[in-house]
This record gives sequence, C-alpha cells and structure tokens, in this order.
Amino acid sequence: MKNEPVSQISQKIKESERIVITSHLRPDGDSICTSLALAFMGETLGKKTAIINKENTPFPFNNFPDVEKIEIGQIYPQKYDMVILLECADVSRSGQENLDDYFKINIDHHHSNDYYADIDWVDPKASAVGEMAYDLGKKLGIRFTPTIANHLYSAIVSDTGSFQFSNTSAKAFEVCHQLIEQGANPTKVSEMLFNNNPPEKIKLLGQVLSTLQMNKTGNIAIITLFKKHLKELNLKEIDTEDITTLARSIKGVDMVLFFKEIKKNVFRISLRSKGRANAAFIAEYFGGGGHVHAAGFTATGNYENLVKDVPGVVEKLIKDNAKRITP
Repeated sequence: MKNEPVSQISQKIKESERIVITSHLRPDGDSICTSLALAFMGETLGKKTAIINKENTPFPFNNFPDVEKIEIGQIYPQKYDMVILLECADVSRSGQENLDDYFKINIDHHHSNDYYADIDWVDPKASAVGEMAYDLGKKLGIRFTPTIANHLYSAIVSDTGSFQFSNTSAKAFEVCHQLIEQGANPTKVSEMLFNNNPPEKIKLLGQVLSTLQMNKTGNIAIITLFKKHLKELNLKEIDTEDITTLARSIKGVDMVLFFKEIKKNVFRISLRSKGRANAAFIAEYFGGGGHVHAAGFTATGNYENLVKDVPGVVEKLIKDNAKRITP
C-alpha cells in the first residue's frame, strides 16, 4: 500500500519523544532544508528534535535562516528514540558511526537505496525529499507555519534546479503552490539560492569553464575543479551546480562529467544528463548512484588518465544503454 510507510513513520514520530535527523555526506539543499522543516514539525508536536550531520553545511545554505540548529559531528549512541536518515542509500552514506542500535527511518527519493532501515520510504518519483516531507506533515496533521513552508519550498526548488531538472513533476508544482499559500516566499528563496554569490564564485566559474573538454562526437562535456582553484580564491565550500548546468546547456551535450578533486589522485565525478542519457546507470557502473539525470561516483587515479579513460567508458555505456532501452 502506497501510504503505508508514511503512516508507519507518522505513528513512530508520535510515539517518540526525542528525534534526531541526519543527512548524507556532502549535504545538499534538499536534505538540509528538509531536515530543518522536519525539526520544526517535530517541535510543533512537542518533540525534542535535533539535526546532526557529519559534514559542514555548504554555501549558500550555511547562510539560510535557522541553519544554526544543525550540529556537526556524530550522533551519540542511545540518546534519541529514533533517527531519520535523509537521502542515505545506506547508513555509511550518513557518515554516522553509532546508529546500530537505533530505530532507523530511511527517507529517500533516489533510485539507488539498500532498504536498510526499520521503516523504508523510498519514492524515486518524488521530486525531492522536501516533497515527501510535505506529505508526512499532512499525515501528522501539523500546521505548516511560514518557516516550515519556506524550508520545504527551498528544498524542492533547490533539488529541481528551480524547476529546470527532469525530476520536476506536476506534484512538485502542486506542493509548492500549497507551500506558498501557507507562507513560503518564492522571491526570498530565489534570492538566497541563486543571487547570493560572492565575486570569488564568479571567478571560479570562469576557471572551471576554462577546463572544458568535449568528446569527438560532441555529446559529452568534461569540466574540472581542482583544489588549487579553491585555494587561489580562498574558497572552502562552494555550490557548483550552476557550473554544471551551464556545461549541460551546450547544444548536443547529453552528459556532463564534472571532475572535482578531493585529494591527490581522488576525484568525485558528478554526472548531469538530459534526454535519454541515464546518469544513474553510469554512476552505478562505477560504484556510485543517484537519479536518472543527476548522479555521481568517486574515481581514483592519475587525472590525465582518468579524464581520457572515463569519458570513453561513459560514451560506450550511453550507446549500450540506448540500445538496451530502444524497442
């Protein structure tokens, strides 16, 4: 039954007094803003809620209202009645090391998930976990304050790329309509999300785009962010989604490979695709995961070899997958 996990989660929340919420490593706007919304929902029900992430909140979300509620570190064993994990394919994706004895609730909208929790609610059709949290709030019967509405609206707008990405759905618009009716401020959210860049970010944009390479057929674009770029501009955490979006806007490009240097000879490769090119299929081949049009994986090796070899494999996988799904 479709609503069964929602009912089970709602019941468990009502039975609990102390609730902790955590997100995946390298948390994004969807998980961060949904965490804040869920914490405020719990408080309206008289629950003691906490948000604890392993890694720091990135720009621009570190400047969002209420972000000070998010603690950085490890969740203590047996301090809470339950833990909600957002967008974590498995427990290790959270970076939390003390969750073995916790009652776990797994809320995710990614295709890749191990269904590891006591209650699993995985809906790949949802635009964002923010959309799912809205349904949960309705099931709980909470009143959506402007604060809660703003956080959920931010989550959905962030994860759909301001309604440009393929996960944008009719329901996403319907939920956002309701959130605006309940006090979300679209102009303020857009200003915080998209018009809040420091000059250094624009300089970084130019440096990353200067690394642009194309494969011979013109359907794969490759861009790279080296650690030296961040160091030169004195940047530590920066949102780079808009850089990927620019590369994906190139005519004829089906897939963008965004190499981000983590440390020497280790790169996080973000995949952004359009049309029938399946980013999740490719990421899973390399041991990663994600959405059809937004996924990623980690690669180890010499950069010059990776930037030559990985696109070649990706090009073949795109062709093979196209043959597999063509009637």
